Amino acid sequence: MTVPPTVLNLNDLRDQVGLTLGPGPWHTVEQDRVNLFAEATGDHQWIHVDPERAAESSFGGTIAHGYLTLSMLPAMQAELRTFDGISMAVNYGLDKVRFPRPVPVGSKVRLTLTVVAVDDRADGEKVLHTDAAIELDSSKHPGCVARTLTLLRP
Repeated sequence: MTVPPTVLNLNDLRDQVGLTLGPGPWHTVEQDRVNLFAEATGDHQWIHVDPERAAESSFGGTIAHGYLTLSMLPAMQAELRTFDGISMAVNYGLDKVRFPRPVPVGSKVRLTLTVVAVDDRADGEKVLHTDAAIELDSSKHPGCVARTLTLLRP
């Protein structure tokens, strides 16, 4: 059962600090997606795109690029939250990005978000700070953690 995204209202964001959203639905990381990411970025390191060679590595198979895992954040965030009272929401940046565990191809990932801060800016804009953890089905440790910053315009 899919849970609808939580609606965050621009005027009530401060009341949401501490709120945890998710976890969201699981997504399988498939080799085709890893290969497409390699093509898009030019990062063809064998640990990502050569299943035979990677099978002989300490990982036991291919792993997703860390930046591929990170790039899944926007779509997974949209599964967990939406906004009311804004005209635009844009990625403003990231802080403290880490990749604590590799993401094996074939594993499943999902996102949990925690609202940690809200900064006021000119003209009523706000910057929403959330802690994102991309969890792995195969590990108690996440594949990626990051502080995401979203610029919200009224």
